[in-house]
Amino acid sequence: MKVKYKLIIAFLIMIAMPVGLISITAGTILRYQMDSIHASYDVDAKTIHVITNPIHILNRITRGIYNEIKLYSLNLPEKLSDFDYYKELDAQLKTKHSFLAVRKNKEFIYVGNEEKLAMIRELLPEYGTGSIEIDGGIYLGGRNPFLVKLQDFLFKDGSLGTVFVITDLNILVPQIRAVAIQSVISFIIILFFTASLLIFWIYRSILKPLNILRVATNHLTEGDLNYSVTSISKDEIGQLCDDFENMRMRLKKLIEDRIQYEEDIKELISNISHDLKTPLTAIKGYSEGLMDGVADTKEKQEKYLKTIYMKANDMSVLVDELAYYAQIDCDTMPYSFTGLNLAEYFEDCVEDLHLELEVRNIKVNYENLVASDVKVVADAEQLKRVIHNIIGNSVKYLDKPEGIIQIRIKDKDEYVQVDIEDNGSGISDKELPFIFDRFYRADTSRSTKTGGSGLGLAIAKKVIEDHFGEIWASSKKGEGTTISFTLKKAL
Repeated sequence: MKVKYKLIIAFLIMIAMPVGLISITAGTILRYQMDSIHASYDVDAKTIHVITNPIHILNRITRGIYNEIKLYSLNLPEKLSDFDYYKELDAQLKTKHSFLAVRKNKEFIYVGNEEKLAMIRELLPEYGTGSIEIDGGIYLGGRNPFLVKLQDFLFKDGSLGTVFVITDLNILVPQIRAVAIQSVISFIIILFFTASLLIFWIYRSILKPLNILRVATNHLTEGDLNYSVTSISKDEIGQLCDDFENMRMRLKKLIEDRIQYEEDIKELISNISHDLKTPLTAIKGYSEGLMDGVADTKEKQEKYLKTIYMKANDMSVLVDELAYYAQIDCDTMPYSFTGLNLAEYFEDCVEDLHLELEVRNIKVNYENLVASDVKVVADAEQLKRVIHNIIGNSVKYLDKPEGIIQIRIKDKDEYVQVDIEDNGSGISDKELPFIFDRFYRADTSRSTKTGGSGLGLAIAKKVIEDHFGEIWASSKKGEGTTISFTLKKAL
């Protein structure tokens, strides 16, 4: 998932989750508290109504008793002069956080709670002056708020009487307070839970991969190129991890190639020094012989000069081969690919080889198993160098009285396979995987008998790969070696 979508989801979680959880939690709390209110006060009311108008609920708590007093004041006023009745009503009101007070003229003849009455005694309205404000009740505010319901009546002796039903608003239904407290606590818990969830998710999906990258960067800075990074997501950060890993692997390969290149250069210098030192020593020796008069006959002089020429020619070939390999190794060789007729091209090559190898008692057999009109994509000059390098390598290691080189051409679907087989000394299984490496020679002594710099097959491999083909070898020690390569057919 992309980081953009993660941020959108995080935003939605920040909005939707708290709202949803708060709604569910608040609904559960309010339902529980309303059940508690109903059980405590025997009042049925909608939850939202309890929250928006709690005084109304308190008013409803004493409505039944107040209505009873009102009926008696209209139909049976003498009942309101009964002190036993006062006590009965007051006992009921105490369970509803209320109390009863009865006033005759200006004196209270019954008070259910003297302490609370003292707080509002001076605020209570006179007979006939009380106005109904809240569902038959009067709200008396201040430090100690009360809800007062009153009913005026006349005693038997004509005295002015007033019955007060007084409810203490300081207790504003404990369940309603609990709702507020529980809601606030729930809100804090929900916010904490949502924040924790988001932090954990962001840490796991963003910060953790970034921390992995930071650790990997430290390892890379310290030169440890073996510390790999594994992507744990498919977003931009995961792609960054993949890119970092690709960079690490490429950097590691570049450094390994650089180290290998430096080792190859050292080996090249060592090998070339040896290969050049031998002919140079010979040239120097024969030259000194000529100067010192050791070659005192014309025949000896010609022999010395011929040897000097051959050694100088070997050095020239070696230098040319090195320059050529450097060119193809740096991919600066300008190939001229054309569609070559395979049959005609190899017939010309084999004819040249017959003339060259016949004098060395080496027989060349040629077998073409593809159609005469098949063409391949190749650079004629570079392909000829490949063939001469392979056959030249075979000639060096021919150890039989009569050498045989077999050239076979076979059809392989979109490619043509060329096999060049000899009956030479063969190559051991241990050495076979390395014969195409640069500067590699199976003859570690680098004797002048076999000669070469170990670049012939390396050049052949590079040229064939540049021709979009493959090259490989198979061999049996003491029996001979087969070098095979493929060329792509021309469309």
